[in-house]
Amino acid sequence: MTDPQFLSTRQAALRLGVSLGTVQNMVESGALEAWKTAGGHRRIPVASVEALLARRRTQTPSAQEANSQLEILIAEDDPTLQGLYQMTIESWGLPLRIRMVANGFDGLYQVGQRIPDVLVADLMMPGLDGFEMIKRLRANPDLARMDIIVVSAIDAEEIRRRGLPSDVTIFGKPVPFHELKGFMLGRLAARQRVV
Repeated sequence: MTDPQFLSTRQAALRLGVSLGTVQNMVESGALEAWKTAGGHRRIPVASVEALLARRRTQTPSAQEANSQLEILIAEDDPTLQGLYQMTIESWGLPLRIRMVANGFDGLYQVGQRIPDVLVADLMMPGLDGFEMIKRLRANPDLARMDIIVVSAIDAEEIRRRGLPSDVTIFGKPVPFHELKGFMLGRLAARQRVV
């Protein structure tokens, strides 16, 4: 019998509308409170999930703000790098909305839910890797306007051998935040010229 004041990771994921991995990352990063049972299962207070949902509702941008913001989806399985992306990008003070996924399957799902302006992807991820995710996304003509940036520790020769679409921008690790910021500024400037 479960305690109605606490949720399992799966129940929290369903309530928040995100993947199990995303909930686990939220717990690891401190975005959600949790404790572990003797058997190693996470238990998340309902109050913590409800507080996160309330914050989301109050942070929902107006239609005009949404049009002036760039939507960034980051596909990276390393929780440390996820935190670094989040912290660094937020510190720029630019109108960017960030979503985070830990594998290619969740990346495909999130793009299907809401197409980002820019996808920043690692190539080596569990399950569906970045190569396959990007090939599937680029096979869909409706996603042609979405920019794709790869940030990977794989050497350039190996990437060439395995193949990526020619319009994908490729950076090596460590994450080149200076170049990423320049890219985002360019995208924002282009959007303002169009609006």
